[in-house]
Order: sequence, then structure tokens, then C-alpha cells
Amino acid sequence: MTIKQTTQWMVMGVASAILMAAAACGSNQTPTDTAKVTPPSLKLAADNVATASMSELRSGPAISGQLTPAREATVRAQVGGSLLTLTVDRGQPVSAGQVIAKIGARDLEDAFQSAEAAVKSTETALAVAESEQARTSSLVKGGALAARDLEQANNMVSNARAMVAAAKARHKSVWQQLDDTAVKAPFAGVVSDRPAHQGDVVSPGALIVTIIDPSSMRLEASVPADQIGQVRAGASVPFRVRGYPDQVFAGRVDRLSPTADAITRQIVVFVSLPNTGGRLIAGLFAEGRIETSTRTGVVVPMSAVDETGPTPTVTRVRDGKAERVSVTLGLRQSETERIEIATGISAGDVVILGSSKAVAPGTFVNVVKD
Repeated sequence: MTIKQTTQWMVMGVASAILMAAAACGSNQTPTDTAKVTPPSLKLAADNVATASMSELRSGPAISGQLTPAREATVRAQVGGSLLTLTVDRGQPVSAGQVIAKIGARDLEDAFQSAEAAVKSTETALAVAESEQARTSSLVKGGALAARDLEQANNMVSNARAMVAAAKARHKSVWQQLDDTAVKAPFAGVVSDRPAHQGDVVSPGALIVTIIDPSSMRLEASVPADQIGQVRAGASVPFRVRGYPDQVFAGRVDRLSPTADAITRQIVVFVSLPNTGGRLIAGLFAEGRIETSTRTGVVVPMSAVDETGPTPTVTRVRDGKAERVSVTLGLRQSETERIEIATGISAGDVVILGSSKAVAPGTFVNVVKD
């Protein structure tokens, strides 16, 4: 064997020894040295979960519409003339009987003075006729005059009394017209419209202002004919008003229309809405529900329920893991966004809300509290 061959064999031997030593070291490692696998976990804020609870739910036909004032008056001119004063504007409060405008009518003032003079004149004529009647009656009793003279005196008194009555009626009529030149508020309320302006020449019947009573509002809404059997006068109506999203107001069914719409077959329901504090404003859009049934059951927020599949489901957190549960739904209460779970979960179960409820079943869930 040559020196070159001997060197190659020595190199190969050293390499084999190194490989064997490395294999021996690898065989001595324990299973605990391998990397541990951590299962996936989902962190949720406290407002992403809710606890199912026993609660009372109310259901019934949903209604919506615009708020209108329960009392509204269009104040019009009763006489023609120039609008001398107009002391109110839109949004201003008025009291019952308050003079809000004055119409100038000089011809009525002249007529009133003439009527007063006519009353005085006829009353004087009546006094003269009655005096003549008394004198004639005395003379007839004494035989100085014939009975027909007394009859004539009596007729003169009757005619004079009729003239007094006519003069007083004319006086009252003119006084009423003159009083109508002072335009008064029919009830306490707020001016909602004022189409007239000071200085306008108005004719009888011209609109001056519109006054509403803000202490009570009304909601006119339609209910389908197949649900009208659930509606009764006096039923409670919780409702929300656009502009006050976080407040629930309370109303009551006042009455129902006696006829259904010939095309839609819906019946108009009138709901009275007390306006304590004057927060409600006519024209705002309102949505509510006529409460027809009440039940106590397991309730969760509507955002906990997934209704996209063939059966409704909720995602429940149990033993720190998410699990998908099929449920049976009961009453819905849209104004509070709550729904009854008839079967599937129990009071005290924690459910995931919103888009987080799509987490895969089996995922570890960690609720982070504030």
C-alpha cells in the first residue's frame, strides 16, 4: 500500500468516528427537549360577550310614523282689514286667550258708535211709550178716553220694545266683530307657523298663525289586518324617536280607525304620546311596538344569534373554549335588541357577540376584563 492510499484510509476513519459520535449524542436527547405546541387562543373584550339571563320580553305589531301634535289650531282672521300688530313668531309660547294680533277696522268702530246711539235712542222712545201707556190707562179707567186709545198705547210700547231689542242685537253683533279684530290664542301652546306679517291686509278667513299643544303628541301608524286582533285600546306602546337613540318613550293606543284601507288592507292606529318636558317635536320619525304579549325566558342580545344557516346558532364559551350551539328562538324585542332563546342554552351561559361569534369551535377563548 502506498503512502497516498494510507492517508485516504485514515481520513475516512476519522470521518466515520465523528458521524458515530454525533449519532450517539442524538440518541441521548429526551422528549422534553422538543418544542411544546401551544393551542390557538382568542382574546375578547368584556363587551364582546354577554351572559344569558332570565328576563321579561314583550311582543306585538311593530309600528312607525311621524309624530303629530294631538291638538293643533289654525288661527284665521274673522274680519278684514290691515294687520296692525303681530306679536308672536314661530317657536314662541302663547297662553290661552292671549292677544297675538290686532286688525284695524275703522268702519267697525264707526258702526259700533252708531249702534250704541241707536240703543240709547230706542230706549228713550220706549220710556216715552211706557209713560204714555200709563197715562192713557189712567184716563181710560176714569172714563176720559176710550178703550181703543189704551190699545194703541200698548201697541206703541210693544213696537218700542221691539226696536230696543233690534238695536241691542245690532250693537252686540258689531261689538262681536270689533272684538274679533283682536286675534287671540285658542289654547296654551307654541306657534308652529306664521304665514302672515305685520302690515298685511287680510280678508276674513286668512291664515295668521298655527298653534300646537306640545304637551301631548300623537303617532298615526298602520297595522296589517291579520294583526289587528292583537291590538286593543289602552295597550302600551314603547317607542324610540330618531334623534334620541338611547331613550325609550312610552305611549298608549288611543283608538283604532273603524275602516281598513281599501288597497293595503291596513288599519290606522292612533297612539297618544305624553310629551313631558317638551322633548318630542312634531315631524320626528318614531318607531315602536304595540305590546300584546309578555313572557319571561332566557334572553340574549340579538347580535349573539347567527341566523344565516339552516338553523339559528349561538357561540357559547364553556370551559374556556368556544362551541357552536343550535337554538330555538322565541319572542323578539327590536327596540331593546334582545331575543328569547327557547331551547339550546340556559341562564348564566356566556355567549359571544357580533362578528367574533364566527370563531371556530374548539378555539380557546380568554375574556379580558377592564
